[in-house]
Amino acid sequence: MNISVVIPLFNEEESLPELCAWIQKVMDENGFSYEIILVDDGSSDGSWPVIEQLSIAYSCIKGIKFQRNYGKSAALNEGFKAAKGEVVITMDADLQDSPDEIPELRKMIAEDGYDMVSGWKKKRYDSTLTKNIPSKFFNAVTRRMSKIPLHDFNCGLKAYKNKVIKSIEVYGEMHRYIPVLAKWAGFKKIGEKIVEHRPRKYGVTKFGWERFINGFLDLASIMFVGRFGKRPMHFFGSWGTACFFIGLLLSIYLIISKFVDPEYALTNRPAFFLALTLLLLGSQLFLVGFMGELIARNSPERNSYLVEKKLGI
Repeated sequence: MNISVVIPLFNEEESLPELCAWIQKVMDENGFSYEIILVDDGSSDGSWPVIEQLSIAYSCIKGIKFQRNYGKSAALNEGFKAAKGEVVITMDADLQDSPDEIPELRKMIAEDGYDMVSGWKKKRYDSTLTKNIPSKFFNAVTRRMSKIPLHDFNCGLKAYKNKVIKSIEVYGEMHRYIPVLAKWAGFKKIGEKIVEHRPRKYGVTKFGWERFINGFLDLASIMFVGRFGKRPMHFFGSWGTACFFIGLLLSIYLIISKFVDPEYALTNRPAFFLALTLLLLGSQLFLVGFMGELIARNSPERNSYLVEKKLGI
């Protein structure tokens, strides 16, 4: 199969028939073998009955329905598990992503050798205040922290090699950071393509201001886990050593001061409380590091490294 199109959706009953017909038109014009995987993330409207009707009309359509709303990351993760195509395309169901971009995205993966290609909605039709400006700030911070030169990390229109989506797990709000997840999994050739951003035709946006707070928290989590997930003592131990050493130096200084001036009470000096705090904090960080090492070394996934090729094995 050439292409799997994975579409997470929530309350998009109006747009689904038009979207699926558009995708079929593009696929037929290019002679691709394909499947469309519609993942209903607990919609409260008639999205699932529409998917059932579409699956009868189009044999290529498959549906996955969640019992309740789990979020876009969970929907993408389930869609990735089911995808069988050599190239996997993701897009939103609100018709703001154009299926006409699919052939070029597939070419960049199948012929140009990219592991992943992310869309860049250079010209947007969203509100400047609530979406454009925060998105630019969010993308700039993510680009700087991840060292991945993309302009639009959160664009729903992306293309992947099949082995990329089978090598990562998308959870929480991590759909914003799939390029970062792919990079940490060892896929280095990540490209970008300017894509069309269409005005919203049906419904309303499903994301609010909280996505920016959650987004930065998730970015901090993924950067930490990606770097220290299998060696937590390197992080906690380093900070624990620094705190304990500074606390120890302050303690030695206070002890010497007591010998020099026996009349002066140590507990009246702020340095005494600072030294005590640093000693305790350093010890606690060490304990956290040891606990982290015990968890990491006893995890069934402690050696879950991606092996690209094997010879003679």
